[in-house]
Amino acid sequence: MDIDTSYPDAWIIVPAFNEAQVIADVIADLRQVFDHVVCVDDGSKDDTADIAWRAGAHVVRHPVNLGQGAAIQTGVEYARRQPGAAVFVTFDADGQHRVKDVLAMMERLSKGDVDIVIGTRFAGTTVSHTPPLKRVILRAAAVLSPSSHRLHLTDSHNGLRVFNKTVADNLNLTMNGMSHAGEFITLIAENHWRVTEEPVEILYTDYSMSKGQPLLNGVNIVFDGFLRGRMRR
Repeated sequence: MDIDTSYPDAWIIVPAFNEAQVIADVIADLRQVFDHVVCVDDGSKDDTADIAWRAGAHVVRHPVNLGQGAAIQTGVEYARRQPGAAVFVTFDADGQHRVKDVLAMMERLSKGDVDIVIGTRFAGTTVSHTPPLKRVILRAAAVLSPSSHRLHLTDSHNGLRVFNKTVADNLNLTMNGMSHAGEFITLIAENHWRVTEEPVEILYTDYSMSKGQPLLNGVNIVFDGFLRGRMRR
């Protein structure tokens, strides 16, 4: 991608756990476009943090593994303290997300009628390459979550999100693991943040699939989101 670095008000938050194999390429791709990338090393046992720093990222470290939700919260707290920070992006460290999708989502946010844009694999004309079993779990999570259903979201567990400072300043994720995604949606509903989806493509590689969550975790995410929504009514 041959694009000049710009977007000085945007901060890209990359939660990472044992991603030494791919983190350099992920950070390098982002740094071709964005001035500010913060990698939250979530207690990695490998060289993820050092590699990310050499690739040009700000690096914040958790001494132990706390989970993706905690890493995102740490990254947002770091970014929202920076002068001029106005746009915030959560971006996975395993190479599944595309910079061009971030730019499209930022363009959508810039219209000013929404506070947060969430990527979706299941809307628009984008062809979803999501593995069948994963697709069933993700669609079930969106349908069974009261907040997702109320907000008309089709892919509530998509990790690619772009949001403004209103969301960043008030974000308070307390669920450290993968179930933070459901909590994020609940916070959108509770805080009446204006939300929309943008079609994105997820790049499923052998590496990224090897990092995926077991089926049992996927089922837990579905029921966690359902129960959390029921309890907060």
